[in-house]
Amino acid sequence: MIDTARELAGRAAVLAATDHHPFVRHALRLADEPRAWIRDGAVGWLLPTAENDRAAGGVVGAVDAAVELVAALVADGAIGPGRYLQLPRADRSLLVDRFAATRVDEWDFLWTTAAPSRQPGQERVVRLGPADHPALAALIDDAFPTSSSRPADPTVADWYGIRDGDRLVACGADRSRGDIGFLAGLTVARDRRGRGLGAALTAGMTRALLARYDHVALGVYADNLAALRLYRRLGFTGTLRRSSVWLG
Repeated sequence: MIDTARELAGRAAVLAATDHHPFVRHALRLADEPRAWIRDGAVGWLLPTAENDRAAGGVVGAVDAAVELVAALVADGAIGPGRYLQLPRADRSLLVDRFAATRVDEWDFLWTTAAPSRQPGQERVVRLGPADHPALAALIDDAFPTSSSRPADPTVADWYGIRDGDRLVACGADRSRGDIGFLAGLTVARDRRGRGLGAALTAGMTRALLARYDHVALGVYADNLAALRLYRRLGFTGTLRRSSVWLG
């Protein structure tokens, strides 16, 4: 038992303790039954298993309280080296010093509840199928080789894209989870950038997912200022600033 923390029982309790925050609704799948605690206003959870693209858990709340809760989890042996957590945005040196973090990624979780304004070309966004997987792989390998969203990834629910004739020139992954729609791996061919395809793809996919979810979200690295400007222009104004921390 983590000292001074009150344990929470299951997904519903975590959602209630976090006022059903969209980040938490996305982090926890409908069937997840996490171990969870609340202490000094910080709510933390650990997932029973971690898929290759998922954090071991996360914390929301004030930075100081979140860091202390994670320190308690580590001291209690609930989470060990080599795993990672999604925390409130904190000073990188603090996380490295406190947890011997081997990697810290700073990013923003953005969300919207309204369809973006109509963008030129958004009607060209279409749903893709298995026959498009070779074209998807080729586009991503060339234009976004560091993307973790790949055609064979079982956590991708669907793919969308824009074609120019027979050529796939833009694509994006539907990585919805929990009860939140989620856009990921948004990619535009190198020779088609600056023509509004990113805005068209984002708008088209957001409209498609809003037909099934009351919130649509995405993640963007904090230093990707051009993408942040685009997403905010398209209505993604809800913001939660995060640090993903790999524990040493």
